[in-house]
Amino acid sequence: MSQVSARFPDFPWDTIAAAKRRAAEHPDGIVDLSIGTPVDPTPAVARQALVEAADAPGYPTVLGPTPVRQAAVDWLARRAGVVGLEADQVLLTIGSKELIANLPVQLGLGPDDLVVVPELAYPTYEVGARYAGCEVLAADSLTGIGPRTPALVYLNSPANPHGQVLGVDHLRTVVDWARDRGTLVVSDECYLEFGWDAEPVSVLHPDVNGGSFDGLLAVHSTSKRSNLAGYRGGFVAGDRAVVAELLAVRKHLGFMLPTPVQHAVAAALGDDEHADHQVEVYRTRRAALHRAFTSAGFRVDHSEGSLYLWVTRDEPCRDTLDWLAERGILVAPGDFYGSAGSRHVRVSVMAADERVEAAVARLA
Repeated sequence: MSQVSARFPDFPWDTIAAAKRRAAEHPDGIVDLSIGTPVDPTPAVARQALVEAADAPGYPTVLGPTPVRQAAVDWLARRAGVVGLEADQVLLTIGSKELIANLPVQLGLGPDDLVVVPELAYPTYEVGARYAGCEVLAADSLTGIGPRTPALVYLNSPANPHGQVLGVDHLRTVVDWARDRGTLVVSDECYLEFGWDAEPVSVLHPDVNGGSFDGLLAVHSTSKRSNLAGYRGGFVAGDRAVVAELLAVRKHLGFMLPTPVQHAVAAALGDDEHADHQVEVYRTRRAALHRAFTSAGFRVDHSEGSLYLWVTRDEPCRDTLDWLAERGILVAPGDFYGSAGSRHVRVSVMAADERVEAAVARLA
């Protein structure tokens, strides 16, 4: 066994290669609902900003220009009700996955530190913690953590893979518990603008944190709201001291978002019209897939938010994977995200309208 394979779990998508090949054999081609990647056009406002900033011969700064970070502050105030945040509490990141993967290392965590991740979770939380040599515990409740004091607790709402939205009371309880112990709370909020059956709330909202950002970080991305996944533009915001610590480390390591991308991110965050349109596009696709899977005998659990349906036929998830692949539909098996997902599959609603229609027809 190589050192890499000993330190990290298998890359999950490598394990569904056979199902992907089977789905691709369908006469009308594969309907790939396994990966949450945007397929709609990047908004013109972002592309224009990228072009206008294309003459960028000098190095960008790691922190990013104040107007770009202020765009993030203004967006959080306008769309998430966050008050009192300032531009020096925002740090640009090369997408959100990069930040999550490197965060424990950049915070100086190691083998003596415990990192808590959700029981069903995006694998990068665990991978980043193991990269730093930390101990990892999967727990959704504070009682599940036990007597130890974690260095870091991850939250994810609306969640990937199952779309659960954590309410204000739950978030406030976690924040109060963590502050009593000096634990950093990192909330991955990349799907914050995608709430269907519940209203998502940021950990930076005053109803959650009492008006203080101490001990809190929120991670955001323009990939989903603005179809900027190829630009890799995100940011982290919150505790001023922690942001400053990350900045100091990242200056040495050279984690810089390219100047044209910085301006595209600012333009995208400043424009709500395209984001509102994208929400409605996903709402329509989600509704069609929800009806189709329900009519085909599946049960949809959680899925109050985010861009996925968490569905089950009450059988092992790999059996469901194969059943759908026989019909030319590829999904993500729930065991990608933890043993608690072993009887579910994740269905992405991020597919072109024509492919969504094909999936609906095949499930009818």
